[in-house]
This record gives sequence, C-alpha cells and structure tokens, in this order.
Amino acid sequence: MDNKQKVKILKDGPYVISGSIPLSKEEFVLGGDGEPVSYKITFTYPLKSNYSLCRCGKSANFPFCDATHVKIKYDGTETAARKSFMEMAEKTVGPEIDLYDAKCFCSIARFCIPAGDTWTLTENSNDPASKKLAIEEACNCPSGRLVAWDKKINKPIEPGFEPAISLLEDTKHNVRGPFWLKGGISLESSDGYQYEVRNRVNICGCGRSINKPFCNGAHLHDHRK
Repeated sequence: MDNKQKVKILKDGPYVISGSIPLSKEEFVLGGDGEPVSYKITFTYPLKSNYSLCRCGKSANFPFCDATHVKIKYDGTETAARKSFMEMAEKTVGPEIDLYDAKCFCSIARFCIPAGDTWTLTENSNDPASKKLAIEEACNCPSGRLVAWDKKINKPIEPGFEPAISLLEDTKHNVRGPFWLKGGISLESSDGYQYEVRNRVNICGCGRSINKPFCNGAHLHDHRK
C-alpha cells in the first residue's frame, strides 16, 4: 500500500486523501481594518489514514464526500494551466526582497491588503518594518499566489509547514472557503498529471471555481458554512 501523503482528484468526483494527513478547520483572524491578519484553528478532525473530501460543495456531510456529486452530475473538469509557479509569476523588485505573484492562484483571501499592500511594502523593503510586513503578508497568503524572495541567498521565504489540510473559513464574509494544502502535499489530476508540489496552495471546495482544481474565490458568493 502506498502511504505517500497525497491528494488524488477523481474525475467529476472528490479529492481522495491518503497518507494520514491531518485535517482541521481554520478561520481568519481579522485586524483593526476588518481584513485578515492571521489564522486560528477552531476544530481538528480525528486522524484517518485515508478519506475523501467533497469537491462539488454540496455534500450533506461536508467537508467529507457523500456522493452528492453523482446525483447532481457535477462537472469537475480541471481547467488550471499546467505550468510551474515561476513560469506564471510576475516579479516586483524591491531593495531588500523581491515578490513573485502568480495571479491565477488567487483565492481572494486578502492577507495582502493591510499596511499598504504587499507590493508597496516590497518596493519599500529597505525599511525594516516594511520588509517584515511584506514577508509576513506574503507568507500568510494561503493560495501561494505571493512568494517573497530573499535576494541575498536567492531563495524563497516560506513558512515552515508540516503536511496538513485546513478547511478555511472567511470570518469577514461568513463563508466557507477552500481547502488549504500545506507542507508540500502531492496533488494528482484525475488523468494522472502531477501538479507542481508547493508549500501552500488552495484547492476549490465550493465546486464553482473556473480554475479547477485551484480556488479562485468563487466561494465568496456562497454564504453557507
């Protein structure tokens, strides 16, 4: 039996999780301006070696699949570009750090908004406070759209995640968000394609993203938790 920690996408069906990956609910902690600044784990599910997560967003046992996708004839066609992050990312140059931005991964989590936005902070990163905030905001981006880059050692700056999955909840808009894959979990397409393994990425949990399997913020139109 293959115990590798991975997510396998079934055609028009759920995400099949293997390798005993921890699963939790995690909500946004809002700052003074009402936008997210950090996270808080609110519930941890019992650890299972294998389980299936709903991809259509309609399961009565969410986040787990209950085969509703069959009843509603869910179309889970994967439409995301099959390119690496660096192939798609635009670069903002700063004096101390750079910022790479692959817009196609954006899940509209909004951690990049506070304190003048991550791009401006990067451009002002010769100021220690701006540099610190730019790195913090980039690392808090759950989708991995934003990656801060250490120019001195020529390496990305990433949070030190262990493999885990969180169901994100946007407390400002009172909506259930995407599944947050953390710590370099393998993501395999329904046709066997291996997506680039990354430290953090958001995959769609509402069923309506136009960038499947990745989240594009479509859940913000859904006010059901």
